[in-house]
Amino acid sequence: MNDLRVPMKQDLELGGYALATIREYLSAVKRLGEHFKRSPEKVSQKELRDYVEYLRTKRKYGPSMLKLQMAGIRYLFAVTLGKPEMVAWMSWPRQKTKLPTILSGTEIATLLAAMSNPMLRAVAMVMYGAGLRISEACALRVEDIDAKRGVLHVRKGKGNRERCAVLPETLLLSLRGYWAASRPPRPFLFPAEDASKPIAADRVRKAVSAAVKSSGLSKRATPHSLRHAFATHLLEMGTDIRHIQALLGHASIRTTQRYAQVSSLRLAKTKTPLDLLGTAEGKKTLG
Repeated sequence: MNDLRVPMKQDLELGGYALATIREYLSAVKRLGEHFKRSPEKVSQKELRDYVEYLRTKRKYGPSMLKLQMAGIRYLFAVTLGKPEMVAWMSWPRQKTKLPTILSGTEIATLLAAMSNPMLRAVAMVMYGAGLRISEACALRVEDIDAKRGVLHVRKGKGNRERCAVLPETLLLSLRGYWAASRPPRPFLFPAEDASKPIAADRVRKAVSAAVKSSGLSKRATPHSLRHAFATHLLEMGTDIRHIQALLGHASIRTTQRYAQVSSLRLAKTKTPLDLLGTAEGKKTLG
């Protein structure tokens, strides 16, 4: 596997893949080699099929995890080894579409108030106030804050795409308060103990989980729930969905449109045919 690791890593970096994706793809291929106890390039197509079936039935990998393993293997054979015919049979496992849990504004305020650590609360406020992913919020640098223009620069979003996120006045004031009280060492706005690295995402996840429990919230909430709430609340405020797509950094509008399915305000305002039965409007509309 070591012989393949270097060229595969080079291919992925040349393709502009995110560091996290590169790690996952290399890990998937490493597991494949360890399973057969030989270099993956010596594995037959039948063995590849058997391996995927093993992951699905014996290891009980769900669609998301299985897709990640297959993606790494497919990249190795199709790109690095130049043998796309070896993995041409692969098709992505279908995933169930799950609608996100949406916290109300009151629930967001309760969650934030339950986070006593100033830096961890500031990270959570960035996720809700600007709609950033947890990795994007943790990796923010001091120079990424453009107070004059009212934007945050997201340097390495999903797919290594850069974008500008909104920086509302309330969030800016909160970040200034955090900065004045903490004076964290540069370059990161939210540094780890080793100031050359940003705060670990797992630390934020644990802090949000603890806040959910201590505040007594009945809904299951994670850091990503803050981003979901940002998008849904913007939609309920009348923000155009295309603008929300740009703020979130979604490549496809279809990803953003799911928030229309969970907007309680929009659902509550939707009239059904039953509402019109026996009314003058109903006779005119329904006949």
